Amino acid sequence: MDSPDGLPFATTLLVRDTCLCLHAQRAARALARRFDEALRPAGLTNGQFSLLMSLNRPEPPHLGSVAALLAMDRTTLTSNLKPLERRGLVEIATDAKDKRTRRLRLTPAGRAVLTDAVPIWRDLHASIETELSDPAHLRSELNILSQGGSVG
Repeated sequence: MDSPDGLPFATTLLVRDTCLCLHAQRAARALARRFDEALRPAGLTNGQFSLLMSLNRPEPPHLGSVAALLAMDRTTLTSNLKPLERRGLVEIATDAKDKRTRRLRLTPAGRAVLTDAVPIWRDLHASIETELSDPAHLRSELNILSQGGSVG
């Protein structure tokens, strides 16, 4: 049966059943909910955990490199940093060598929260991997998509 504007309902079913974007979004939302729930006792969301983890480096990274790693624009990253900065988990400082660049650093409190959250992440991550037939292959395919390449 067609809709009044001539778009067949079969097209809706085709998109529902085959759209990679839709399936990836649904899976991402389901994973996010599971990690949000698990990380709640550590006081973090899954996004905050990923952001804090991206700062766990030998040298404080600059804003641009963190934005690239997390596939965020700088404005979104800055807005996501603000609550973590207010909580004293992250410090944002001007780079000593280039005043236009901002460096991001975990504070001792940020390291402590992250240290508490990692075992929670490990346990849930291991559990989720047991639900998948080939998690390494899935990661590989997702990395191809996130880099803008074609899936082979």
